[in-house]
Amino acid sequence: MSPEKNALTLLEKDGEVRFDVRAKPRAKRSTILGVNEERAALEVSIAAPPADGAANAELIAVLAEALRVPKSSIRIVRGQSSRNKGVAVTGLPANEVRERLARAR
Repeated sequence: MSPEKNALTLLEKDGEVRFDVRAKPRAKRSTILGVNEERAALEVSIAAPPADGAANAELIAVLAEALRVPKSSIRIVRGQSSRNKGVAVTGLPANEVRERLARAR
């Protein structure tokens, strides 16, 4: 069975669930927008500017709230200074990450 075109690609590795995020800093409000079909990445608008790590901290806060996990369970594993990021979540299986992100949109 092939994945849905707009499905977020999740990878379980070393006790973490990893996925790609496309951050959009300097938005009016921070929120999960949905899945970018071309990149199979979660799109998240971030109210914070991309300076001094503020946007990354805000991204972690938005994801932690959506996934209902502590901020310490989420880390940026790739793209700290890019809009395209790799994120890892500990403490949840992939199917639960997918369900919670879908409810947050």
